[in-house]
Amino acid sequence: MELRGVEELMSLLHACRGVHDIPGLAHSRLRPGGGPPVGDPVDLHDHALQTAALLRRGHPSDKELQVAGLVHDIGHLLGPGEDAGHAGLAADAVRPLLGERVSGLVRLHVAAGRYLAAASPGHGRAPCTTLAPAAEGGAMTRHEAAAFEHDPLAEDAVTLRQADDAGQVPGLYAGDLEDWRTLLELVAERSARLGATD
Repeated sequence: MELRGVEELMSLLHACRGVHDIPGLAHSRLRPGGGPPVGDPVDLHDHALQTAALLRRGHPSDKELQVAGLVHDIGHLLGPGEDAGHAGLAADAVRPLLGERVSGLVRLHVAAGRYLAAASPGHGRAPCTTLAPAAEGGAMTRHEAAAFEHDPLAEDAVTLRQADDAGQVPGLYAGDLEDWRTLLELVAERSARLGATD
């Protein structure tokens, strides 16, 4: 799926409300029996807002990094149960609209988690969740880590992943999705201009 406009992307992000990332299963809104969801402690909607807000705070001039934080997990909604491929699904979906850099950062956020697990043994996703990079392929080997470090987007992908890991705080209000519409439009317009000159 390729997103054709900001409105379509906003609708997809709104649809993330109440959807939790449950590894190995199609996404559901509740655990069977009505208990709280298993997996990530916040839904994909709030997780996107928390991740993007952390990146805005830490990197206020890097609009593409912030947008990558907002959209990095939409692949979970595009391919329920396809946890291993969610980054690629999201990257492919946003590339035509948001450009190569945003797409590349989204694609690398899973690899960045594996890299962090290799660089910092014991690295999990967030203190409040039991999920670890093992669900995403485990820690990188030394060879994989060396190859990852040579990617020009590696450092920013690690920054994205650190915000991804930290953006899992139940009940934390990180703003409204509509607050991001203008920035999404600006990044999309810039991408379209760059595409027209290529």
